[in-house]
Amino acid sequence: METVDANKDNLPSEAEVQRYLRNHPGFFLQNEDILADLKLAHQSGKAVSLLERQVEVLRDRNKDMRNRLSSLLDNAQHNDILFERSKSLILSIIEAKRAEELSQVLCRKLVNDFDNIDYASLIVFADPKQIGSSQLKVVSPERAREKLGNLLRSGKGVCGVLRADELSFLFGEHAGHVGSAALMPVRAGNIDGVLAVASKNPAHFKSSMGTMFLEYIVEVINRCLPKTLRVIG
Repeated sequence: METVDANKDNLPSEAEVQRYLRNHPGFFLQNEDILADLKLAHQSGKAVSLLERQVEVLRDRNKDMRNRLSSLLDNAQHNDILFERSKSLILSIIEAKRAEELSQVLCRKLVNDFDNIDYASLIVFADPKQIGSSQLKVVSPERAREKLGNLLRSGKGVCGVLRADELSFLFGEHAGHVGSAALMPVRAGNIDGVLAVASKNPAHFKSSMGTMFLEYIVEVINRCLPKTLRVIG
């Protein structure tokens, strides 16, 4: 059987050609006439010159870079908006003089200023008779444990699809419109509670979702709420 010697004509291998061209990027600058003779297969099936192919590659890379830059700018703009809205929310919480005012401005801004939050609720766990506010949602610790015991047991935030009775406890008449929700325990001095937000979209709040934003908001609530609560007796 005859064998064919790939190097019988002493021609360089493809790897050697590639290595040479990479080590001599200016080769075609001194040999421009070769560019006109080289042909490359195009996706359309039409042969194009190396120069045309280089221009096409550079054009594609330029388009990709523009898309990446546009994405970075969009993210920066989104983060800037989020920062400004978060700052406004925090300042409103700090400036609240009464607990009911704190709760109202908190829930209103969460719903109006943040995407995919359709409902918000702040609930304080205490004896309603000892809290001097008829507008703040206050329930006994016993009732809270009965309704939310499983969700609050870990002491951490929870995201996902909740049971109907849990949603009813958290969002009242709006429970039937909730698709998914997230909640974070409140530890305001000697008073416990919960901050809950919900979306009509069942897929928005997922169990794998982070709760850093809610943790941040609750840290502010924990420091401000005790100063605004009027405890009787």
